[in-house]
Formats: sequence, C-alpha cells, structure tokens
Amino acid sequence: MSKPEKVKMEKTAILSRLMPYLMQNKLYLFLCILLTIGGNLLGLVGPYMSGLAIDSMELGKGKVQLDKVWIYCLLMLALYVASSLLGYVMSRLMIAISRRVVNTMRRDVFNKLTELPVGYFDNNQTGDILSRISYDIDTINTSLSHDVVQVFSSVVTVGGALFMMVSISPILVLIFVVTVPLTFIMTKKITSFTRPLFRRRSAKLGELNGFVEEMISGQKTLRAYGQEENTIKKLDVQNDETVEAYYKADYYGAMVGPSVNFVNNLSMSLVSMFGAILFLNGAISIGNISSFVLYSRRFSGPINEIANIIGELQSAFSAAERVFRLLDEDPEPVDAAEAIDMKAVEGEVSLEHINFGYTEDRQIIHDLSLHVPKGALIAIVGPTGAGKTTIINLLMRFYDVDSGEIKLDGHPVQNLTRSSLRLNYSMVLQDTWLFNGTVYENIAYGSESATREDVERVCKACSIHDYILTLPEGYDTVLDDDGSNISKGQKQLMTIARAMLLESSLLILDEATSNVDTRTEQNIQRAMRTLMADKTCFVIAHRLSTIRNADMILVVRDGEIVERGTHDSLMDSDTFYKQLYNAQFA
Repeated sequence: MSKPEKVKMEKTAILSRLMPYLMQNKLYLFLCILLTIGGNLLGLVGPYMSGLAIDSMELGKGKVQLDKVWIYCLLMLALYVASSLLGYVMSRLMIAISRRVVNTMRRDVFNKLTELPVGYFDNNQTGDILSRISYDIDTINTSLSHDVVQVFSSVVTVGGALFMMVSISPILVLIFVVTVPLTFIMTKKITSFTRPLFRRRSAKLGELNGFVEEMISGQKTLRAYGQEENTIKKLDVQNDETVEAYYKADYYGAMVGPSVNFVNNLSMSLVSMFGAILFLNGAISIGNISSFVLYSRRFSGPINEIANIIGELQSAFSAAERVFRLLDEDPEPVDAAEAIDMKAVEGEVSLEHINFGYTEDRQIIHDLSLHVPKGALIAIVGPTGAGKTTIINLLMRFYDVDSGEIKLDGHPVQNLTRSSLRLNYSMVLQDTWLFNGTVYENIAYGSESATREDVERVCKACSIHDYILTLPEGYDTVLDDDGSNISKGQKQLMTIARAMLLESSLLILDEATSNVDTRTEQNIQRAMRTLMADKTCFVIAHRLSTIRNADMILVVRDGEIVERGTHDSLMDSDTFYKQLYNAQFA
C-alpha cells in the first residue's frame, strides 16, 4: 500500500481491519449480540404496556380498571429492570472484549516495531511512535468499550421501535420517511468535513508528544545553552497548533448532535399534531398515541445518540488509521531462502566496491573497498558526515548496500541470516542504553550463560568493579530511568563491559570512549587489547590519541577512503590524517 493510499484509508477498510481483532473473542461477541437483542426487545415492550395501561382507564367514560393498570405497570417495571440487567452484563462483556482487543493490538504494534528497519526510527519521532502505541490505541479502546456497544444497541432499538410504530399507526410512520433521510444527509455532510480534522488532531498530538519527548530528554543541553524561553516559545507554537486542531475537530464534530436533535424534535412535533388529528377522527386511541410517542422517542433517541458519538468514532477511526499505517509499514526485508546461520566466525571482513545512499538522490559511500584480516584493530576517522557510522550500519546490515558486496569469512552477508550476522558483533555506541534492572542484569544482557564471576572479570578489566562495589547494593543495585542514578561515564563503562562479555568474533565501538576520562580510556584500550585478542575490532573515534596503536587507520572523507595506514606511516607524510591529528593538539 502506498503512502497516499494509507493516508486516505477508508472507514470500511478500517472496520475490516478491526473485525479480526473482535472475532478473536467470538463467544463473548456472540453473547453480547444476544444480550443486546434480548435487553432491547424487553425494553421495547415497555411503551406498549404503557399504552395498554392508559387505555385501561377508558378516559371519557368514567371507568378505571385499576387491576389491569397495576398489572401493566408492574410488568413494565419488571421488563425495564430485566432490560437494564441485561444491558449491564453486555457492557461488562464489551469492556472485557475491548481489553483483550487492545492488549492484542498493542502487542502487535510492539512486535511490528521489532520488525521494522532501523531507517524507520531514523525518520520518525520517538514521541509520535509512543503516541500511536499509547494514546491512539487507548482511543480505540474507548470506542470499542462504549461507542460500538452504543451503536449496536441503537441499531436494535431503532429496528424494534420502527416495527412497533408500524404496527400501531403506519400513517404516522410516514413522518419519519422525511425526517430520517434528512438526518442521514446532515450527518454524512458534517462527518465528511470533520474526519480530516480528527486525522489532523491525532497527527498534531503525535508531533507535540515528539517535541516534548525531545525537550525532556535534552534538559541538560537546553539549560546549558539558556534556551528555556526559546523552547517555551516553540512549545507554545506546537501547543497552539494542537489545541487549534482539537478545537476545530471537537467544534465541528459537536454540530452533529444538535442538528440531529433539531430534526428529532421536529419529528415529535409532527407526530403530536397528526396524532391529535387521527384521535379526533377516531382512527387511534389515546393509549396508542402515548405508545407511539414513546416508541418515536426510542426510535429517534438512538439516532441522536449515534450522531452524538459520531465525533468520538471519527477520532477512533483516525487513531485506528495511524495504528494500521504503522502496522502496514514494510518490515525489514526477510532473509534469502538459502541464507544460513553463521555460527563459528573467524572475523575476516571484506568490502568490495560498495556504493550506498540513504536516499536515491544523495550518495554517501562511493566505490569503497576494504579488506580486514582476522583479529585486526581497524580505526575509522574522518570529519563529521564523512560516512564513518554509515560503514558500521552496512556491516551490521541495518541498511543494505546499493551495489557492491560485503563478505564475512568469505561469505556474502546477503547469504547469512541477519540475526546470526549481528550476534557475531558486539556493539558499543556513543549513546548508552541501560534498562530498569540491576547492574548485574544490565552487564549480563545478551549473554545468558554469563556467571557472576564472568561479569566481575570484565568489570575489573574496565576499571569499574571498585565503583560498583561502592553502590548501595553492589552488583544488585537497581538502575532506574536509563541509569540516571549513575554518571554518564560509568554508564558507558558498563555498556563496554557488556560488549566484552559477549562471545562474539567482532567488536564495533562507535565513539564508545567519548564519555570517559583520558586515564580510564587508556585502561579500557589496554583491557580491550587483552580481552579481544584474536577478534576483529572496528573503532570510530574523533579523539585520535586513542587509536595510535590501531593495526590500520582508515581516513574517510566524502564517503571514500582517502588514506589508510598505521599512525606512524600516516604521520610521516603530509596527509589529511596528520592535519586532523595536529588540529586536536594545536
């Protein structure tokens, strides 16, 4: 499905996508249908009993049959009580169904997120994604648990009330032949105008959530640069646009209810007028007029209620559309049928005439070739935007090359499963990630067989063991909110220890030592050379003093390797690397 088609997803398509979720609870749904039909039919008998009670008084003849009046009134009370109980049970069942539907839908969305390529997260705000998995699904939940019940119940009520009105007076029913189509025309006209407004409302909320998430995560930088007032101004703009979108959607959506209510009141006036004329001509009794009026209220009331929740349904449709658009995103390409799981990897890597660009009109990597022998330490340096991180993305197959070939131990990576390829790499990024759990659990993450001794060994090698022992519970100390209760440098050391613990043949460090001091960095470099012996290492570094002992230094510029060699060989002549190195110590 193309992007424009996704934007214009029709209501029928959205409903067809929701139905499989509802049909997963067939038994509950079937019971709800039976309870709805039963409850509404019982409720529809009440007005008929009211008319019989009125006619039992034989108005104008001075006779009142109290026994019959009491019987009809008690029957009417019993029917209404039974109808209310059935309605209550049905509501509870629908809440249970909606809870299961939302649980399944949220799991499907989260599972989908794990299948999407890295490029999707590069191009979409985190706050907008969170808005879809939280607010949008909650909106669908509200609609399923309340609005859908109301609509279904109203349909049964309208059908039953119409049948009873026809049985009482077909002539008076002709009034609704005019007013009901008028109601549908007005509703369709207004909703066709309001649906884009609700779609815009959901989109603006996602943008606002994305902006707020960015500002909260960047509080230190925001305050350090004194951007509080500027950020508030930007928030005011985002907030005003979101509030305006909410106002327009709710304002025009609220027009449906009063408009339909006006038509219903007009219907009641016509029923009263023509009913009086029929009574004066002896064509209908007072009791039947009373019953018809009550049925007309039961007939027009649900229509009015449906009109009132049209706005909420529009919001739910817009929310469901955003959720289904995410579910319709193309997942990461599946592995080739002949792809194999690469278990025992030596660590020899080669790139042959690689070309790559994130977009078709902008090429990042140009005809890049490189051979990395087993156990080599390769440093990749260059100015910002030169393509250093892009090379790592290609090695990990977060993106696939446009042309050329990458090989691991002589096997083209396209012939390997992505999972086995990535499991052979240990990766440490500049942006640390720790989850809510103990220090031990965070370091042992990804290594199921790691023991406490293994964890302590790598922590000692990273010079973080002593620090961990100073924590309140040592290795059992719980880290919260992405490790906010420890320093950034200590967080980085933990992620490095985590990478060292994995039994992989290749290691990637993307500015991994940028948050530690020089002395600690030197200790880490020595520890890595010991612990990563016979393993292939790729290091991206701006601090060139940390890569002097690299087996090979690749200087990347404008997507091409312009220079390669050891530190000493590159410093012996007038090279771009020498300019970069001297610039750091000028």
